Amino acid sequence: MPELSRFLGIIITMYYNDHPPPHFHARYNEQKAIIDIETLSILEGKLSPRILGLVVEWAALHQTELMQNWQLARLQTPLEPIAPLE
Repeated sequence: MPELSRFLGIIITMYYNDHPPPHFHARYNEQKAIIDIETLSILEGKLSPRILGLVVEWAALHQTELMQNWQLARLQTPLEPIAPLE
């Protein structure tokens, strides 16, 4: 599973050949969630409110890049790293 970004202990990844809708995976310690790229809502899993806020803030800044990576993953081509939240 390619890592797209890492910040404040949060790891953002995306699988090749993953199921729709377009989404990414966020992990922080034992917390895990699948986040919809378009709505930035949790599809599965759970993150604490603080971590979810950071993930949504980051994703809102990088929605276009996330969708581009989703398309690259569908084509089985290398994904592009995304800048961390600063």
